[in-house]
Amino acid sequence: MVPLRDNNPISITPYVTYGLFIANIAVFVYQLSLAKPQLEQFFHVAAMVPCELSGSCPVIGQLPEWITLFTSQFLHGGFLHLAGNMLFLWIFGNNIEDRLGHIKYLIFYLGCGALAALAQWFFSQNSGIPSLGASGAIAGIMGAYILRFPHAKVLTLVPLGFFITTFQLPAYLFLGFWFLQQAFFSFASLGVRTNVGMEGGGIAYWAHAGGFVVGAVLGPMLGLMRRD
Repeated sequence: MVPLRDNNPISITPYVTYGLFIANIAVFVYQLSLAKPQLEQFFHVAAMVPCELSGSCPVIGQLPEWITLFTSQFLHGGFLHLAGNMLFLWIFGNNIEDRLGHIKYLIFYLGCGALAALAQWFFSQNSGIPSLGASGAIAGIMGAYILRFPHAKVLTLVPLGFFITTFQLPAYLFLGFWFLQQAFFSFASLGVRTNVGMEGGGIAYWAHAGGFVVGAVLGPMLGLMRRD
């Protein structure tokens, strides 16, 4: 299932969402300018490397490792990785920014991303594979969205064999299914050896599930459920 749009109006211009969108694309364009050895070096410096954060392997680069909990949120492993994250950010981020306001929303986004990265680290503390992407922060947005707009209709692209159709699904069904899927694969990935950028064959499932839960907790603390 792929979301196309939701039907929630917003009352403010989502400047932070636009800024995050542009920042992620700008960093990805910079990544494209790097040769493969330079790109791998860049990932080891700016992405979250679990064993470096744990102190169980040498740290590459000059950045304090805790900073990579934030810098890693703006790195992506490929075009599809970036495109998928930006699609979810574009669809769900503006409504959460509308409810929290610009400053709280930015704090919320970065906080969800950092704590999601820590969830991934907890289950792979000795891994030397860089973990990167905006997925954890955007999962936090989705966790907040399902609380604040559970009955909002999400236009969803659904492949049915050789055919593709669209359905109007309530947010609690679309996002609830997504979360259960991430949670299932999180537990299924325990003990699985990986060889691409993140756990579970290239996907940081623990960051996804952890970010979703963090968003559902942190959002109300920042005023998500306030009445207009």
